[in-house]
Formats: sequence, structure tokens, C-alpha cells
Amino acid sequence: MSKREVPVYLFTGFLGGGKTTYIQEVLENLDFNEDKNTLVIMCEEGEAELFPLNFSSKNVEIVSVSNVEDLTAEYLAKIEEEIDFSKVIIEYNGMWLLDKLYNIMPRSWMIYQEMTMINSQTFLTYNKNMRNLTVDKMKFPELIVFNRFEKNMNKMEFHKIARAINRQCQIIYEDEQGNVEIDEIEDPLPYDLNDSIVEIKDEHFAIWYANMNEEEDQYYGKTLKIRGRTLTEGGLDEDELVIGRHIMTCCVEDIQFGGFVAKHDESINLEHGGWVQLTAKVEKEFNHMYNGQGPVLHVLDMEHIEPLEKDVATFY
Repeated sequence: MSKREVPVYLFTGFLGGGKTTYIQEVLENLDFNEDKNTLVIMCEEGEAELFPLNFSSKNVEIVSVSNVEDLTAEYLAKIEEEIDFSKVIIEYNGMWLLDKLYNIMPRSWMIYQEMTMINSQTFLTYNKNMRNLTVDKMKFPELIVFNRFEKNMNKMEFHKIARAINRQCQIIYEDEQGNVEIDEIEDPLPYDLNDSIVEIKDEHFAIWYANMNEEEDQYYGKTLKIRGRTLTEGGLDEDELVIGRHIMTCCVEDIQFGGFVAKHDESINLEHGGWVQLTAKVEKEFNHMYNGQGPVLHVLDMEHIEPLEKDVATFY
């Protein structure tokens, strides 16, 4: 018999970002509690504390984990055995990488919502000196809140950093008085999807790759012109290749290859890892490499090219 699904509400960010204050407000909300047992896992000691007397329900159990070594799959399994709860709130330590948490969570725990709370007055310093941690906390949240935002701060400076990491999340700016402003800055693509042939310049590859994954429907039926490396091994059919590039989000450690399946007529001899320029029409269809439907590029024209001088694509 399968285990119940446990919703997890994950709050990330750095010290002074307002995570604890926001969690307090959530637990004071009667609509959130609904008399269901809630487990709160605190992984950070900040300026603020939780005040259980003000919670709208007494069915809240709080546990603390001060060392990352103590946060293990065995520890979470033990909590499941000892504590009765229906949902989980986690205030995650900003200095701990999120992959640690993702890899040890029980299979029945499902992240329902991830929010990142950031102190605007210290954020740019964090981003400059600990870029890998900034990216780690901003990759997946549905909401990023820049707290303690002052009138003289440049929203565009914060917006660009957030959007380079996460193009889907909502961004909010909140000042010391609690006044909230929603980020409505538009992010036009650096190419025109209405062109008869949409040419993806080399410096825009990372943005195109991310947008194709997030908004793939708008690319179906479009003809693209793009340059990248070819993968021809790893279970691909004879008339298939993967066109892609290595992409760096923040630093060397996170470089990964990203690409899409393309079909060709075998009229050009392909080298595994070689560089090509291709023009292809994007179609939605089943492909065994996706284990389902996805974007397949049907090659109209392809030619070998010299390796790009800058072989790793970035968002900048």
C-alpha cells in the first residue's frame, strides 16, 4: 500500500531575509492550519523566533536541525515514525545546498511550494561573493521576495539577476513598512519568434534552451537556425542526433550539457561531439529519448562548422 502524499512548503534564502517572520504569519492563518497537524523543521537560527502561542492551531510540532550533517534520510524517517503530521514547513539554511534536501526527503514528501526570501540590503554582496549559493536558492522557487527594499535601490539590477536564474518565478519587492510591489518588468526574448527563420545567436543559446523547456508550445511549427555540438551516441537512432551546448548557470561546477533531439536524412557524416549549424523545423512528437512527447527538430539544412571560440553558453 502506497504511503500518503505529504505536502512540503519550503522557505529558502539567507539570514535576515524574513523567512521566520513569514512562517509565523502562515501559522497564524487559520485557513492554512485547518486543524491538521503541521511539522516545522527549522534549519537556521536568525534574528526572529517563532511564537507558538500566536499560532491559530496547537497542532504544530517544531524541530530544529543546526548542523547539516544531522539532516539525513534516517533523521527524516525517524521523524515520520515519531511525529504525527499531515504537512511540513521547512525553513532551510541559506548556506546549505538544496540538493542535500532533495536527495534525502522521503518519497512521499512532495514540494507543493518553494519561496525564497531575500534581504535586499545584503543580496548583491551574497551574489558577488557566493554566486553558487545565490543560484542554488533561486533556481526553482515560484516566488522570490526581496525584503527591506529601499526606494533608492535599482529594481532592474535585482530583476536581471533573478531572471537570469529563473525565468518563471514571480518577483516581489517589499519595503520595511510592509508595502509590496509586484515586479512587472517585461523580459522580451532576444530573437523574434515571428521571423520566417528564427536565428538563435551563439550568445543567446542558453536563453533559448531555457525558454524552449519552459514555453515549448510556442516553438512548435517554427523554423530555427542554430549552432551547436552534435551527440550521436547513447541510444540514438541512425537518423537522430542531439544538438546542444554546455551551459553554465553560475559557475564552472554547474556546467551541464543541454540539447534537443533532431532528425536528419543522413546525408552528412556526423562526428560525435562535432560542431554544426543547422536549420530545422520544430515538431511535437513522441521520441524514445524523451520517454514521451517533446520538441524534435527536423533538419532542413546542416553543415559542419569550426568550434565556437566560446564553447560554453551562459545567460549573460
